[in-house]
Amino acid sequence: MPEREMHLPTVLGPRGRTFGEEERAAVLRVLDSAVLCSAFGSEARSLEAEMAQLYSRAEAVASSSGTAALHLAVAAAGVGPGDEVITTPLSDFGTVAPVLAQQARVVFADVRPEDGNLDPEAVEAAVTPRTKAVIAVHLFGGAADVGALRAICDRHGLVLIEDCAQAWLGEDTAGELLGTRGDIACFSLQQYKHITAGDGGLSVTDDPALARHMRLFMDKGWDRTEGRIHREAGLNYRMTELTAAVARVQLTRVAEVVRLRRERAERLAAAIAGLDGARMPAQRAGHAWWVVPLLVDDNSRWAKSLQTAGVPALPGYLERPLYANPALPGYPPGLCPRAERLIDRTLLVLQWNEAYTEGDVDRIARALGEAGSR
Repeated sequence: MPEREMHLPTVLGPRGRTFGEEERAAVLRVLDSAVLCSAFGSEARSLEAEMAQLYSRAEAVASSSGTAALHLAVAAAGVGPGDEVITTPLSDFGTVAPVLAQQARVVFADVRPEDGNLDPEAVEAAVTPRTKAVIAVHLFGGAADVGALRAICDRHGLVLIEDCAQAWLGEDTAGELLGTRGDIACFSLQQYKHITAGDGGLSVTDDPALARHMRLFMDKGWDRTEGRIHREAGLNYRMTELTAAVARVQLTRVAEVVRLRRERAERLAAAIAGLDGARMPAQRAGHAWWVVPLLVDDNSRWAKSLQTAGVPALPGYLERPLYANPALPGYPPGLCPRAERLIDRTLLVLQWNEAYTEGDVDRIARALGEAGSR
């Protein structure tokens, strides 16, 4: 078979996912119990305990999606009408949707040109008396400067929320797990993430008051231990027992998934170390490699060349910064010039997968070499 016709494993196919007999048994266990709603079952509560243990945090709250997990966090932080939340323009819309749902204003701070993560100086400059929280996204699995962001939040009395949807078991430069410095950290189990149950979210915290608010918001403000009393406003963001059962098995696989992605990424880094016009992140230690971001001279040209060679490549990750979407009117172009340059010119994203063989990685490296020679 010609090389360009060899299809790489993807998260939308069996070869690119880590499902096995354990997940099948988990689904049947729930079906046989006849209890599929987590308000009455044990799977979601067990998943929460296992997630809290994995991240050494006091409590975890399961919800129906990564976006829901962030909404629990934003609501628990007390964000409401007139408040401001600072975050990045270079992320999925799920990062800002909860802020909008709380009728608060999203304030966008620019990013670091080397990795697309929030620039702490830009965050500091964006703080106003109305600022309530900062959402730090660990983009592509690489660490935002959570130490600097933690210091800013502490100085101004703000809640720090870590969006770890792309950074399962990622680490910072000190080797600390991403998701352990924020007041709340949120994770996703969506199809494209390191592990998946189709959809699903998890929020972790060490603060019992924040955990209680999140748990109430997840279940319509209802503390089921005291009868049908709705203590505060909330939505139905419950995770199903089927989702939780699959997620529990997937949680046992995440360390190996990340290990393999790291191993393959280091092979690619070595193979393209001398390549002109494209470079991987300088800070690779601790990276979780949700995808492989590259800095290039012309992302459209590189993407076209790689796609012709059968290697999926996305110029810019997003088509536009979040604030340039119709759902977010009122933000001017040029608001975050470094983010805009990454999208328009310098950022190239390669899909990445734990099922890539060494041969797959070598093939990708050759395609990059060919693109760089054109």
